Formats: sequence, C-alpha cells, structure tokens
Amino acid sequence: MLQLRNHRLVIDKKKTFAHHASTVLPLKNGHVLVAWFGGSMEHNDDVSIYLAEKDERGFSEPRLMASTMEPHWNPVLFECADGRIMLFYKVGYEIPDWRTYVRESADMGKTWSEPRELIPGDDSGGRGPVRNKPIRLASGRIVAPASVERGLWRCFMDYSDDDGHTWQRSNLIEARGTAQLEAEYVKWQTKMREAALSGHPLDRSAIPAEYVHGRGVIQPTLWEDGQGVHALMRSGEGHIFRTDSTDDGATWCEGYPIDMPNNNSGIDLTRLDNGVMLLVYNPNNQNFGSRSPISVAVSRDDGATWEHLCDLESEIGEFSYPAIVSQGKHIWITYTHKRENVAYWEFDWID
Repeated sequence: MLQLRNHRLVIDKKKTFAHHASTVLPLKNGHVLVAWFGGSMEHNDDVSIYLAEKDERGFSEPRLMASTMEPHWNPVLFECADGRIMLFYKVGYEIPDWRTYVRESADMGKTWSEPRELIPGDDSGGRGPVRNKPIRLASGRIVAPASVERGLWRCFMDYSDDDGHTWQRSNLIEARGTAQLEAEYVKWQTKMREAALSGHPLDRSAIPAEYVHGRGVIQPTLWEDGQGVHALMRSGEGHIFRTDSTDDGATWCEGYPIDMPNNNSGIDLTRLDNGVMLLVYNPNNQNFGSRSPISVAVSRDDGATWEHLCDLESEIGEFSYPAIVSQGKHIWITYTHKRENVAYWEFDWID
C-alpha cells in the first residue's frame, strides 16, 4: 500500500497560463527537481520549458530553462552515472517534425550548459526520450523511450552505451493489428490537411473512425526484470500495449494489448527494489477520452497482471501525463493538474 508523505501543487506564482507534461527527478542532496512546459496554450510560440526545485522549505519559483519563440514540449529529466543531469525536451511547430534538445548540469541543477541538439540534423521526428524517463539497465546501457507521429503512430527506443553521449536507434514498434491501416490513414490525413488549407476543413464525423488521428502507439514507459526489458505504451486502440526486448533494448517485438484501458493519454510506471511495479494512468478506454480519474495500479508479477490501487484525483477536470520515479520504497509522482498547475505527491510503499 501507499503511505502519503507529501502532496501539494508545484507552482505558487504562475508565470504562464497553462502547464503540462511534467517530469520529476530526486537528487542525492534530498532535493527534487520538477520540469514542465508552460505558455498561453499548447502549440503556441510562447510555450517554454520551466524548472522548479523542492527543498525543505518547498518549491522554488519556476525557472525558465528553454525558450526560442517556437513551441517547446515534453521535458524529461535523467541522472547519468557520472552525476550529470540531462534535461531533454522537444522543439517544433508540428509534432511529426520535433527536434530534441538537451541541457546538462554537473552541480545538481544549479548551473546548466547551453542547449544543444541531441542528434544534430535529425529529421525523423525527435530522438531520445519523448515523454517518459530513460532507465539504466543492469548492463549499464541507458534506454530512452521514444516515438514518432507521422501517419500511424509508432514507438522505438534510443539506447546509449557511453552514459548518454551518443545514441543508437532500435527498430520501429507497431501496435498489433494497425499496420494495414497505414495507406488509408495517410490518405485521410492528406485529405484533412488539404481541406484545412482550402478553408473548408473536413467534418471529423465524415471520416471513418479507424482513420482518425491517434491510431497506433506512442510514449513508452520502461522496466527491466529477469526476462529482459519491457515497455508499456499509450495507444489509440482502447488498451495499453506492451512490447519486449531480450537484447538490452536493441530490438523489440510487435506491440500487443494488455488488459488495461487507455484513453490515448500518457502513462508512466516504476519498478521498486522489491519487484513491485506501480503504474499511473487514466482508467478510460475511449480514444482521447476523459482524463479523470488519474489512478495508480499495482503489479506483483513483473507486469503480467495489474490491479487498481487508488485514485489520486477523481473530480471533473484534466489530470494527465503522469511521471513516477522511485528509490528503494520511496515514490515520487507528478502530473498535469487541470492544465493550471503541476500536482506533486510523495509516498512510501508499505508491504
């Protein structure tokens, strides 16, 4: 069970109207970093990356970390083996054309390097972690969960054997049963784009349901156990999907559905030292359905089965895009709170 330690909102003095897609990282000094993107509205030019640090007094005022008058998206914090902290984030007007940038800190977030593109010149739609945290495998390899949104949504993994300095890309991962939709999906996407440019956008109700935006899988979340490396994935198919690797994340099997609903919104998981796994998600199986409640599920059999543990929020509103990390039996969770703030929880796991 979860024993609550701390629960609050991160932002006391709001610098922007909207806040979304948080990431959380506990530090060796007991402080905690939380980052997110904020601006007038998602997709707008003023959307930037912000960072706040929690100490014994609470959270600091949000600090601007990246802004270029081009939309910024989905920050991800990760600590390397040598103590460097990496802050990844996406930049771009259109999601299929994202570029990934990174800043690094060698002093636990006090000072940061200048932004640089993670893979210079990459035009594949963004490398490195797309929304959820990378993990370090027992072998020392870092595996970062990634995805692309050109046509049918697909996942892949970026992996690094030199502590995040260089990256290699895995195969693309499709959701079982969706590959045959690709040609028709692209056709309808082209029709929609041309209609919008002509000033006469298509009524979405006229588009066959199987070709609407969001089919496939994106935004994986990772864990490792004695059988290999595994990921659960957000999908537009009504269920969370899973994929597995037996070669340290270099190649992955086709995504297959598990018996957990998904509303085509973000999920994240962590595996405690005792093998217990915790998943934060919205238990709704409608494509782009309600983002409330936001709940925690538990697995005690390495992700084979899951059961509902508790709801973190259940009122009307958006509670979405969770991030969860753990050290030992201590757990940190953040998520979007009504697009107005970032919710922050700390728990202990009690056996």
